[in-house]
Amino acid sequence: MDKMPLRVRFSETDGIGVVWHGEYIRYFEDGRESFGENFGMPYLEVFKEGYVIPIVDVACQYVHSLHAGERGTIETRFIDTPAAKIIFEYAVYKEPEHLLCATGTTTQVFVKKDTGELELSTPEFYLNWKKKWNLIK
Repeated sequence: MDKMPLRVRFSETDGIGVVWHGEYIRYFEDGRESFGENFGMPYLEVFKEGYVIPIVDVACQYVHSLHAGERGTIETRFIDTPAAKIIFEYAVYKEPEHLLCATGTTTQVFVKKDTGELELSTPEFYLNWKKKWNLIK
């Protein structure tokens, strides 16, 4: 699991100062980037290996509103699967209360960057990365 701090900017809110619902998807992306950096799998590494990893599914459940100027935490959890895809779960909290504001998931697939073909088997570099971090069930 990865945790990263969040500060709600005014530009992320609607007319009454509440975080616009679409911003939570951006918070999930921030969490994925932080996870990748902290666990040695940044997007550019995947690209160097010959793949892009588009999101094919995203879900978000809203629990409590965040407001302009508030601080929070984005928790990102890797979910192992034997398939050639990457699944993350997210929780966004308001701090310092650690009040749950939103949860969600994303699913990404491996696509060969040169041909645009969907990779049906787990890429070797990805399997090795999961083994290195003991992320295989």
